[in-house]
Amino acid sequence: MNKPGTPRNEFKRWVFATRNSLAGYRVVFREEAAFRAQVIALIALVPLAAWLAESWTQFALLVGVWILVLAGELVNSAIEAIVDRIGPNHHPLSGKAKDAGSALTLTLMLLAALVWISVLLDRWG
Repeated sequence: MNKPGTPRNEFKRWVFATRNSLAGYRVVFREEAAFRAQVIALIALVPLAAWLAESWTQFALLVGVWILVLAGELVNSAIEAIVDRIGPNHHPLSGKAKDAGSALTLTLMLLAALVWISVLLDRWG
């Protein structure tokens, strides 16, 4: 069943969803310093990955793992927004949710570091 205002045509639905996704990128980029820093890091890492990678697969891994970091930050931002929407009062479950979102981002950054170090070791190890 469609929500009110949701287009029925599949192509229109795709366009509608894409517009919403782009709006999500804009608002998170505008309001979250960590996301902006990670986008800047991605911009710097793409040419470095192109230089470092010995294959298209390595390049995809180097860039793709950092895109996962961005995805994790988007999830973390969504969790924080939901918790903040509930209210300003401290609650252990609110803290748990925010800490878990932060841990998600850290875990993905550690994974990114592992991939980058592995490619470095393959190249020069």
